[in-house]
Amino acid sequence: MPRITAIETVIPSGIMPNLLLVRIHTDDGFIGCGETYYTPHAIAALIHDWMAERLLGAEALAIESHWRFIYERCTPFGHPGAEMRALSALDLALWDILGQACNQPVYRLLGGPVRDSIPVYNTSGGPSYGALTDCGSAPRHPGWPGYGDIGSAGPLQDNWSSHFAAGDLAEELLSEGITAMKLWPFDRAAHRNGGLHISWTDVEEAMKPLLEIRERVGMKMDIAIEGHAFFQLPAALRIAEALREIKPLWLEDVLRVDHVGTLADFRHRSGLPIAASEMLLGRKEYLAALQAGACDYCMVDPTWNGGISETRRVIDLAQTFNVPSTIHDCTGPLTLFSGLHLAASSANVVFQESVRAHIRSFYDKLVDTLPVIVNGRAHLPTGTGLGTKLKDELFQEGKNGWRKSTL
Repeated sequence: MPRITAIETVIPSGIMPNLLLVRIHTDDGFIGCGETYYTPHAIAALIHDWMAERLLGAEALAIESHWRFIYERCTPFGHPGAEMRALSALDLALWDILGQACNQPVYRLLGGPVRDSIPVYNTSGGPSYGALTDCGSAPRHPGWPGYGDIGSAGPLQDNWSSHFAAGDLAEELLSEGITAMKLWPFDRAAHRNGGLHISWTDVEEAMKPLLEIRERVGMKMDIAIEGHAFFQLPAALRIAEALREIKPLWLEDVLRVDHVGTLADFRHRSGLPIAASEMLLGRKEYLAALQAGACDYCMVDPTWNGGISETRRVIDLAQTFNVPSTIHDCTGPLTLFSGLHLAASSANVVFQESVRAHIRSFYDKLVDTLPVIVNGRAHLPTGTGLGTKLKDELFQEGKNGWRKSTL
């Protein structure tokens, strides 16, 4: 059985400065790849200074044993946050190794395909949303969720278009076969005034691009609303009242998920579908939301939630409540690939999130194979393991905060 001999991490600061890339090496030549997002220096420290003690010299294919051991060591001081993201990145890399060792794609090891392709929706981030701009300048507030660069008019500038040319964007996406899109028109009001109250003037301003989409393409486009957890209950209810007119696919994180009872109350009073939430971490948090009747969709991110291992468990848990899951990705390519494997092997995944601007502008600087999305559906990954590899040139001593732990 392959044994782990080394763990590498880098931060691709010239591409996406809050992304952490991970490679796990084995004694028989396998290299497993993983990633996670936000606070990359803290996560790298957890991996090298602490989690590597468990993994180095250990059997690479003992994924569940490693997952449970590390998770249980995290919980005494609070597992959510950097610890769970570190575990997520390592878990992806170990599943990648398992697929390579078995000469199979990961989705076959998760039970095999339940579909030939996976429906995607497009999130309206531009090329510089969380990434560096073409001129190399850092994005505004790169580490703060919901504060990404709005961009400017131009190709793939979906964030800018979602605010100022939403009808054009909807038509363009439909021409590509994409029939669902996500945008966040209410964020600017929260940035200006906080989320305790939102004026009807601010609501009216935020509704303009949404009404433009409906006027231009009618009900051909599903519209998902992202709130980035900026609003308290009264403001969220006012937003929901206005949104009934456009019949949204879902409202996602308009409220924080601090209290599932409040979220359940919001779902009941708003009368609109609720997606919750990539901000939940681990089965026990999703279980509380499901038991409270707080969501219509379980939104889960495999590189925050505990990797492929825990995300599959959350998807199965949601299925027992007859609540579909939807996979989050607004970060790096391995998050997307891991989501595709999970969606390929579970009949309870309704959508895979994708950011076409990311895929087409900088993912090829990170991995050697890109996802294939045609007519609004992603093809199942090919090859063994995750089906793509982090580029070797990213892992160089003295660059990108490179660290390596070895036996």
